This record gives sequence, C-alpha cells and structure tokens, in this order.
Amino acid sequence: MTIEERAKKGYEYKATGRYNCTRSVLAAFEDMIDIDPDKLTILSAGFAAGMGNMEGTCGALIGAVIVAGFLTEGKATPRYSKQIVEKFQELSGATICKDLKGITTGKMLCSCPDCVSNAILAVGRVFEI
Repeated sequence: MTIEERAKKGYEYKATGRYNCTRSVLAAFEDMIDIDPDKLTILSAGFAAGMGNMEGTCGALIGAVIVAGFLTEGKATPRYSKQIVEKFQELSGATICKDLKGITTGKMLCSCPDCVSNAILAVGRVFEI
C-alpha cells in the first residue's frame, strides 16, 4: 500500500466519524503495527479534540508520533518524531489543534480529515514509505 493510499484511508476513517484523529492515523498503519486493534482504540481514546480539549497538540500528529515509536521499536524515536512534527507543520500550518481549527482566529488552517492525511504523509516522508 502506498503512503497516499494510507493517507486516503486515514482521511476516510476521520471524515466518516469512524475514529478520532489519533485512531484514524493508527488505523492507516495497522498492518505495520503489532498490537491488537482494540488496544489501539483504547490507547488513542484520550487524544480526541486535540489533547486537552482543543487546546493541545493535534491528535493526528500524536498518532503519527505513536506510529514512529512502533516503526523504530523505540530506538531514536525522538529524532524521527521531530522530523514528523516539522513535516506536519509544513503541510498543515500548525501543530496545535486550536490553531489548526482557528478557534481564536476564526480562520481554519486545516480540517481534521486533512490533518489525519497530512500526519500520515509526514510519516511516509520521514520513513520513506
């Protein structure tokens, strides 16, 4: 599966309301993550609406960093995570949910489904998958 196909899959999971942003990113990589899907749902449950109820880090970005941990098996994950954050920022315009949604400015930078797609693309660019 190409990274673009994964991004489309994640986008659809979020756009249809099947999963929150974090879980939508994780779902796009389930074939590469050795953990029970039900456990992924539990793991990602607290990251809806931007950790801290739209005041914190975008849930899709959190999902991408969790994927990085699985892909690196915890080795040098912070270095990869930093690169993912930078790529996500370039693609989405911000990393904080309230900024992405335009809560204080009234100007949305990136929709939730697009954030999910961008987070998946960021993982793909960093890991060249």
